[in-house]
Amino acid sequence: MQPLRIAVAQIAPRLGLVEENLARHHDLLAEARGRDAGLVVFPELGLTGYLLQDLAAEVAMRADDPRLHELAAAAGDTTVVVSFVEESTDHRLFIAAALLEDGGVRHVHRKLYLPTYGLFDERRFYAAGDTLRASPSRMGVGVGLSVCEDFWHLSVPALLALDGAQILVNVSASPGRDLASIHETGLGTAVSWRQLLRTYAQLTTSFVVFCNRVGVDETISFWGGSEVIAPTGEALLSAPLYDEGLFTVDVELGDIRRERIALPLLRDERPELTMREIDRIVAERAGLATDTTAEPDTPAGPGTPAVAGRAAARRRDGLGARRPA
Repeated sequence: MQPLRIAVAQIAPRLGLVEENLARHHDLLAEARGRDAGLVVFPELGLTGYLLQDLAAEVAMRADDPRLHELAAAAGDTTVVVSFVEESTDHRLFIAAALLEDGGVRHVHRKLYLPTYGLFDERRFYAAGDTLRASPSRMGVGVGLSVCEDFWHLSVPALLALDGAQILVNVSASPGRDLASIHETGLGTAVSWRQLLRTYAQLTTSFVVFCNRVGVDETISFWGGSEVIAPTGEALLSAPLYDEGLFTVDVELGDIRRERIALPLLRDERPELTMREIDRIVAERAGLATDTTAEPDTPAGPGTPAVAGRAAARRRDGLGARRPA
């Protein structure tokens, strides 16, 4: 099997200037194809810039927008991941990532988790996606797309891998935070992301591609540091902090098979167990079932189903304890 050359386009998109950003995508895509890249990944909202706020509706496009198909056509036999503000048929706005192949849009992922803490306020402007799917690709492996915050939730990489993804792609617009000399890179955000990426690669025995933007939107600075991680957790590519550029690395897709046979974690996963326990937790949190973790005779309190105490008594009866007449 021929090595796959992956190119990460660590760019600084212009805020709200879609045509300029499209031209930059076309230029870098042509450069990546000139380097024989088989997969090219652009960062979160690379076509629009991140801090759009009320501009989001003005720059939004449908998944069938001709400009996306022009990018797909320009890709030729290269697989491309781009990110934009998607407008649905019912006029909701989503932060989206699209997998472009064979002249068209093969798959669109809508960002699932919209942060509203710290400097983030995404839920004010965007709707949250509600579907998570791996997609087949012309590369011969399944691809799982996610957007920035999605990767801070354990279920996302796990579900994508169980659904058939062998390359996990996270496109990001992560701001630089937590500057301190005690960190390996001097940037706490970078340290946290690097730990996540290596952990997910190992636990899912998948390649992980992380493309983070650089530059500044208004007062927010983005740190770059894009990476490609092998299924073993080894970093194959670590792009520099803050520098714009197109960075490439060759990977052996056969490493996926070798690692999954040697370390069959996905084979031994038990999704039926996970599903059963998730159903229980959801029901307990909604007050539709008893809290099986409550101590006997614990009075109901905030967030605790009122039936917990009665259920505990019934459990004691089932164990042979007698209640007063």
